[in-house]
Amino acid sequence: MKQKIKFAVIGCGHIGKRHAEMISRNEQSELVALIDVKPKASLGIDAYNVPFFASLADFIQSGIECDVVNIASPNGFHAQHALDVLGANMHVVIEKPMALTRADAEKVIYKALHMHKQVFAVMQNRYSPPSVWIKELIDSGKLGKVFMVQLNCYWNRDDRYYKPDSWHGKKDLDGGTLFTQFSHFIDIMYWLFGDIENIKAKFNDFNHATLTDFEDSGFVSFDFVNGGMGSLNYSTSVWNQNLESSMTIIAENGSIKIGGQYMNEVEYCHVKDYQMPQLAPTNPGNDYGAYKGSAQNHHYVIQNVVDVLQGRATISTNALEGLKVVDIIERIYQLK
Repeated sequence: MKQKIKFAVIGCGHIGKRHAEMISRNEQSELVALIDVKPKASLGIDAYNVPFFASLADFIQSGIECDVVNIASPNGFHAQHALDVLGANMHVVIEKPMALTRADAEKVIYKALHMHKQVFAVMQNRYSPPSVWIKELIDSGKLGKVFMVQLNCYWNRDDRYYKPDSWHGKKDLDGGTLFTQFSHFIDIMYWLFGDIENIKAKFNDFNHATLTDFEDSGFVSFDFVNGGMGSLNYSTSVWNQNLESSMTIIAENGSIKIGGQYMNEVEYCHVKDYQMPQLAPTNPGNDYGAYKGSAQNHHYVIQNVVDVLQGRATISTNALEGLKVVDIIERIYQLK
């Protein structure tokens, strides 16, 4: 057994605490510090008996031995925090999105290459049983040519989520609906089908004018560079609770629909000469719970970091893939 991988976490909100929990549970990992600008007493992190710092700079200056810093701060800080961590000669795990612009994501990758450090982009939806299954099926070629892909993301985000004292909804810190709510699903689409081009889009803000600095809904159409066409239809203006996140695939040899609130259920599978296997069940969670959707998959993320740094595996979501999700969202938003 090699020495434990030492982690720190910056950002102690819901997801940051999830990172801390998964690190603490992993027998090959050790949590060495937590970092947040809010007072420690207000964060609900008393269960973690580790040093606490009010800034990343204070943590770096402390000299605490650390291998990896997990960045779970507001989106607008991700790139700069990653650059600071890499500059201090540590690896980074970056919650989605990797940055809010392609240019900033490129700076992170350049710095990581210069410092010979790893950048892990968190896209834990890839670990859900339907995601693993559909990836294997598409890579097998059994579907033949992909004709059409429709991605529908219809969620509720209202004043229970966009609170006045929160960074959610603020353009410079949040980035927009596609960055914060739906980048996981854009990542799945890119992971399965590759890059897109010939993008056309229409946006609207139906009921978030007093809650956010950006749109709440959009229709986006495009072509896949690898062939076939696609669409993304999304909204956070669904009343009261999430409706669905679904992907419908129309291909040469069959059709598939993955649905549920978090793309966690296979709703339809009819493929030539193919029998669908039994998949493990998934827990969809709830709309405003701390660990909603596939957040329970964060333990896979932490284990992947450990395995990569101990030389047993490759990165499940690498920095270039993280950049491509940012790039796709940025190109969609340029059409506003």
